[in-house]
Amino acid sequence: MWFVLALLSAVFAALTSILAKVGINGVDSNLATAIRTMVVVVMAWAMVFITNAQGGFAEISKKSWIFLILSGLATGASWLCYYKALQIGDVSKVVPIDKLSVVITLILAFVFLHEKFTPKSLVGTLLIAAGTLVMVL
Repeated sequence: MWFVLALLSAVFAALTSILAKVGINGVDSNLATAIRTMVVVVMAWAMVFITNAQGGFAEISKKSWIFLILSGLATGASWLCYYKALQIGDVSKVVPIDKLSVVITLILAFVFLHEKFTPKSLVGTLLIAAGTLVMVL
């Protein structure tokens, strides 16, 4: 199931880039990001209530609050940079560079989460990085 959800995430992320490039035309990138964020907030809270998950709100630990807030700040910074990059650059150049987040995430997961960095993941990481360079140069 995780694979299907991850694949759907990739499809929706691809649609996000194309839809954003068209929608951002003539709109300030920060305003566009704020509009997108409002839609995401409404959608996320709708899912909380649809799945009846609001009861878990009070059970969130202080540590989880801190890291969820930091994650939200990182997401916000990412979206602001991404929309500005989309506004002034080509989607075909911006998206591959943005996807270097995969490489950075794998490295950070190894360093901070002590996840395994196998020869296979090293080769994959190098191929993603090399592919990104090929696409943008």
